[in-house]
Amino acid sequence: MLDYISGCPVDDRVMEALAPYMKEGSNPSSVHSRGFKAKQALEESRASVAALIHAEPAELVFTSGATESNNLALIGYAWRNKGKGNHIITSTIEHLSVLNPCKFLQKSGFEISYVPVDRYGVVDPSSIADSIQENTVLISIQHANNEVGTIQPIAEIGKLARENAIAFHMDATASIGKIDVNADYADLITLSSNDLYGPQGVGALYVRKGLKVQPVMLGGGQEKGLRSGTENVAGIVGFGVAAEIARNEYIQEAARLKKMRDTLIGELLKIEASYLNGHPATRLPNNVNVRFSYIEGESLVLSLDGEGIQASTGSACSSKTLQPSHVLMAMGLKHEEAHGSLLISPGRYSKDEDVEKLLGALPGAVERLRMISPLSGGKNNVF
Repeated sequence: MLDYISGCPVDDRVMEALAPYMKEGSNPSSVHSRGFKAKQALEESRASVAALIHAEPAELVFTSGATESNNLALIGYAWRNKGKGNHIITSTIEHLSVLNPCKFLQKSGFEISYVPVDRYGVVDPSSIADSIQENTVLISIQHANNEVGTIQPIAEIGKLARENAIAFHMDATASIGKIDVNADYADLITLSSNDLYGPQGVGALYVRKGLKVQPVMLGGGQEKGLRSGTENVAGIVGFGVAAEIARNEYIQEAARLKKMRDTLIGELLKIEASYLNGHPATRLPNNVNVRFSYIEGESLVLSLDGEGIQASTGSACSSKTLQPSHVLMAMGLKHEEAHGSLLISPGRYSKDEDVEKLLGALPGAVERLRMISPLSGGKNNVF
C-alpha cells in the first residue's frame, strides 16, 4: 500500500497491548481495582504521548481524534478568551477541521484572517505579522500539510506569537511520528493516534500549562473537565504504545521513507508534463504529490487500484467532493492542474518492491489515460 496518508494500519505491537483492555471494558473513574488498573494504564499512556512531543503529561487531553482536538483548540480557546479579543489568524491550506471551526466562529462574531501561501504551500511569517491586530487572540497554522507535505516555519511563527502575547495552535496531525514535534513552539498542539499506527478514534490536544480552554463537550468532567465522556482506555493504551514506538524508531524510519520518496519523485518527474506539488526539499519524508497534465487524478487512482496499487488524490476527508483540492488551488494551480494530481504516501510496511511496482505501472497508466483524455485531444504527442 502507498496510501498511508488516508489511514495507517495498526501496528501488531499496538494491537497486542490494547487487546486486554478491549475485553475488560474498564472505567478509569471506577474506585475498584479494575478501575484503578485502567486509570494507571491511561496515565502511563498520557506520559508516553506527552514524551513524544517533549511535553508534561498533565498538559495532554485525550480526545476522539484530530478533528475533535482541532475543534477544542479553536472553539474552546476562542470562547474562553473572547474577552481578550475576537480575531484569529490561520492559513488558506489548513485542514477542514480547522477551516470549518473558523467559519463557525466567524458566524459567532469572530473575525478570521486567512494568510496566503506561496507556490510551494509555505506560509510566510511576515504575512502573519502583517495580519496581527490589537484584538488577535489566536494563530492556528499546521506543522506540515497533509496533502502536499510542505513543512511550515513553525519555530518562527511560534516566536512571533509569543512576542505578541498571542496563543499559537499547531495542527501536527500530518507530522507526528514523521518529524520532530516540539511543544516548545506552540501553546496548543493537535495529535492523532492513527497517524502513528495506533487505533482510529483516538487523539489528543496538548494544552500548555496555565492556558485556559473552554470545553466544547459537557458531561461528567473527565480529562480535567476539558473532554467529558468515559475515556477510550483500549484506544488510549494503543496510542501510548504507538507513541513509544515512534519515539524509538521515527528517525530511522524517516530516513528510509525519505529514500523512497526521493526515488519516486525523481522517476515520476521523468514522465513528460509531470510536476511536483509542494516544496521540493522542506517536505514530509513520506509525501510524494505529483500532477500530470491532461488527465484526472481520480482516473489514475482507479487505474492503479486495478493493478493492486493504492494511492490517492489528496485528503481522504474531502474525497467525496468533486471540487479540486483547496490546498492546491491556494497554491495557485488551475482547476485542471489540481484535478490531475496524485498523492503517494509510503509508510511503515511499504517495501522497495512496492515502489518498483508503482514505477512499472504508472507511466503506462498515464499514457493510456492521456490517449482518451478530451484535455489532450486524444493525442499523446501534444506536449
